[in-house]
Amino acid sequence: MEAVPPVDTAWECFDVSLADGVAHVQLNRPDAYNSMVLAFWTELPAIVRALDAAGTTRVMVLSSTGKHFSAGMDLAVFTDGGLGGAPGATEQGRRNSSLWLMVQHLQASFTALAEARFPVLAAVQGGCIGGAVDMVSAADCRYGTEDAFVCIQEINIGMTADVGTLQRLGKLIPDGVAREWAYTGDRVPAERAHEVGFFNEVFADHDALIAGVLEIAGRIAAQSPLAIWGTKEAISYARDHSTADALHQIAGWQSGMFQPGDMMEAFAAKAEKRPGVFEDLPPRP
Repeated sequence: MEAVPPVDTAWECFDVSLADGVAHVQLNRPDAYNSMVLAFWTELPAIVRALDAAGTTRVMVLSSTGKHFSAGMDLAVFTDGGLGGAPGATEQGRRNSSLWLMVQHLQASFTALAEARFPVLAAVQGGCIGGAVDMVSAADCRYGTEDAFVCIQEINIGMTADVGTLQRLGKLIPDGVAREWAYTGDRVPAERAHEVGFFNEVFADHDALIAGVLEIAGRIAAQSPLAIWGTKEAISYARDHSTADALHQIAGWQSGMFQPGDMMEAFAAKAEKRPGVFEDLPPRP
């Protein structure tokens, strides 16, 4: 295994491994249903950014342990000084501004997945609830087990989801379906999530899920990482802009990032019936 900082660190909420360009990041608090405690919100972006900065990760698999993928936000985030506002502040505006900053901190924890130069594949077993839906909505692809379900829990506790689900879900599935899920707070079974395109594929059980998603990750990792980065950038840009703007964007990207050497290696590898050999991405400064 390649050694990068996240692998050698003892994380409170995650286990991290890296082999053959595939980073496997696992939520590791199964006894607490992998609820998102305060440490979660700093550890996740730190792991993703460190993997990205090293340049050796070509794809990341985000999975979990235990019966449920994640029960979402832990109540401690609301009660143990997390969202309680600025400590000691007496003026309403300052308390409100502290909450505004905290929400953006939580949002940035998941936006790190979208901003990474590599694709992120989420593997979901059991419940994917509340904040967990925010998280996997920021991934590139989502896969589930037959017993998985998705629930936008926030509406059931009298609040509006605010960490990314409402901003991303309608771009992943039909708008009316996203609204139904968000308005009702219903548990959506894996079959329905797959039917509308939220899950790419559904696997029989957790073992099959992890094996299947790691196999897909391996196929992605075998491609040119520079071409994969460009592909992620282009798809994400096109999602948020007009076709004309997106065509302009990819023309500019290609003029600077096109790598003939990777193309020649891909052709040679195919002709010689061997895996391609491509340089890693450059480390971030």
